[in-house]
Amino acid sequence: MKKNTLKNIAFCASLLLIAGACDKELEQNNPNAQTSATFWQSQDDALKGVNAAYLTLAVDGGYMRSTNLLLDNRGDDLKSNSPWDQMYNSGKFALNAGNDAIYGWAYGAYYEGVSKANLVLDNVPNIAMDAELKKRVLGQAYFLRGLYFFHLVNMYGNVSLPVNSVKSKADFTVPQSTPEQGWNQVIDDLKKAAEMLPASYDGVTGSDKGQTGRATKGAAMGYLGKALLFNKRYQEAAVQFKAVIDLGTYKLVSNYRDNFTEANENNSESLFEVQFSRDAGGKDLNWGGEPAPGWGRVTGRAITYGARGLGWTDVQPTRWIFDEYQKEKTADGKVDPRLPATMFYNAPGIMVYGVEFSKRYGGNPQDLNDLFCRKYANDDTKADEFDWRSGINERLMRYSDVLLMYAECLNELGQTSQAIPYVQQVRARVGLADITKVRPNMTQADFRDQLSHERALEFCLEGHRFDDVNRWGWLKDATKLAELKKHDPEFDTYKTGREYYPIPQREIDNNVGVKQNASY
Repeated sequence: MKKNTLKNIAFCASLLLIAGACDKELEQNNPNAQTSATFWQSQDDALKGVNAAYLTLAVDGGYMRSTNLLLDNRGDDLKSNSPWDQMYNSGKFALNAGNDAIYGWAYGAYYEGVSKANLVLDNVPNIAMDAELKKRVLGQAYFLRGLYFFHLVNMYGNVSLPVNSVKSKADFTVPQSTPEQGWNQVIDDLKKAAEMLPASYDGVTGSDKGQTGRATKGAAMGYLGKALLFNKRYQEAAVQFKAVIDLGTYKLVSNYRDNFTEANENNSESLFEVQFSRDAGGKDLNWGGEPAPGWGRVTGRAITYGARGLGWTDVQPTRWIFDEYQKEKTADGKVDPRLPATMFYNAPGIMVYGVEFSKRYGGNPQDLNDLFCRKYANDDTKADEFDWRSGINERLMRYSDVLLMYAECLNELGQTSQAIPYVQQVRARVGLADITKVRPNMTQADFRDQLSHERALEFCLEGHRFDDVNRWGWLKDATKLAELKKHDPEFDTYKTGREYYPIPQREIDNNVGVKQNASY
């Protein structure tokens, strides 16, 4: 049983805030209905409000399913042969802007999260409550708004940036901003969050004491560094990543697979993760719509990514990334342990939900030679994923990412030799040899190539790969784009402008002045 974590906080807070977040005008008003004007009265209300802003991370448009798919599906480490056109077309850069399934659900979820965070930021300052608790609540709201804006700007480009709660019809139509303006807003929110949040909730005084899963200073600084890195502000980003390292709060876990199981959640390597649980909420499946009292706090990732016959197999690792893991053995001559932790494949001793791979798929040559996702699978505890209920937390940022992003900044600042030890920390965890012996005397360009390899292996199926190749400029480099097409033929249909998802047509119809992204 998971205790004292954010996932175990009741759903009622989100239900109370739905009306306030949407602010729908009704012909008749129920005098007994909870509204924004009557809700925000006490310290307890402030906590309920920020708890509701977290819950949007766990809805279908969030990390329950859609966001994972949208981040993963366009990387060269993953392919989709899903029968659902919206799923396979998202990986092929071939979406129809008139059908907003999946990408539109995510778009709507992020704005729902922004709206709930704005309610907190507008109303909590006026509540008479403990000053330090108020500061923490506001810090979490800034973090969550920054995170939702991060996804909107990174995935959709030219988006609206509402920074106040909706009070009138005019507030529904916020002008589109440029990506530069969007990133500035993300950075501003995360800076405020980093200043206001504690490094841990273990030492605080208040009803949030000891609650694992809430945003911390380390999470805010990590995402702030990431936003700065995505904008090539390397010196500023390096300061943030070094500050995370210097906190002394985080360290790599010895077993890489512990980052993707239910038994080892919120471990020393995790800066921030979305909290799921089979024990929280009700038993109803939370597929789409607003949170309801019967919803479970479970994720659909495991069944969506599940191996053939054990889940839906909507996405699978590419042969390129499988081969990439084979390029280097560990120092004692074994396969990189991240490979069997990431995917199921045909090799002696590889078990798939308790059955050896060769026996489970021996009757079908195609399956026997195929690759299936293992990260976030419940293969240690369940016979298959067909109950649709996984309780494994989604790890959004890990300490290994901080180390590799810091190394990238140092290299871009001309400090390649200083960057190498941070890469080696990540390699040493999985038993790979000293990089200075494997690839001595690396130049800045050599290091960039090596970092691409290291990040691909460390974060396969974690939603980082497309963002990496995009920010490195590979999509605008003919040679690199040709390389991506060799890795994953889904890139054959990429065209300029489709690094962004389309703006949902209904947003364009409802928000005067909003224009569609180029190439759609």
